[in-house]
Amino acid sequence: MKFEGTDSYVATRDLTLAVNAAIALQRPLLIKGEPGTGKTLLAEEVARALNMPLFQWHVKSTTKAQQGLYEYDAVSRLRDSQLGDPRVHDIANYIVPGVLWQAFECEVPAVVLIDEIDKADIEFPNDLLRELDRMEFHCYELQKTLKAKHRPLIIITSNNEKELPDAFLRRCFFHYIKFPDKATMQRIVDVHFPALKHELLKEALEVFFDLREVPGLKKKPSTSELIDWLKLLLAEDIPPEVLRAKDSKDAIPPLHGALLKNEQDIHLFERLAFMARRKG
Repeated sequence: MKFEGTDSYVATRDLTLAVNAAIALQRPLLIKGEPGTGKTLLAEEVARALNMPLFQWHVKSTTKAQQGLYEYDAVSRLRDSQLGDPRVHDIANYIVPGVLWQAFECEVPAVVLIDEIDKADIEFPNDLLRELDRMEFHCYELQKTLKAKHRPLIIITSNNEKELPDAFLRRCFFHYIKFPDKATMQRIVDVHFPALKHELLKEALEVFFDLREVPGLKKKPSTSELIDWLKLLLAEDIPPEVLRAKDSKDAIPPLHGALLKNEQDIHLFERLAFMARRKG
């Protein structure tokens, strides 16, 4: 199996090498990068390109590692026992398989996405060490051990909100998705807007990358925000001349709400634009 990117996902050579290295080593692939750089989408596109089923586990602050294995629905069993339901005599009726259970039982190799692992508490990654290493776990209620029929490709994303334990990092192949340069970004935009006029794209990219260079921004606009902004520029039929205007670098961009996501950054940009105009 070799991943080379897809027609809807532009993958750099470094990223394809990382995916294929994780496949070869049979280790989880840990992906970090700025929000909006396509970390989550990568798992979906790898599964599609390699024709593998995808199991997604989106982690929240309250998520526990056990939920990825299975959950025992004791509440439903108690309710059924009160109603005299004969299902209560088989505890298997109340075992809810998690994402890893489903992937382990899959008849073909699968892709497992553990999305934003850094949202959970610090013990979450450690609690998965044995399962990710041995590709098996024990279900105490059923008194049986489940082993993976095929080792899945596990893709783990992190926004770096928390440091991950060294023991966990040691078991992963790591890749940081660098922010795309202009040439790569143009390829990404071409995938989403194949009919976009070259002049509008050129001017929009100039404004976008200039905006990312503004010192002191709390949140720099990301790839996904550029895509949203271009969609709005097309919907509102904004001509390239508006972006290319003589004082465009000294003014806030049109439809800037797609690019700037908090009032501090908008005020900062307005102050810098005002100072630039005064100097001019």
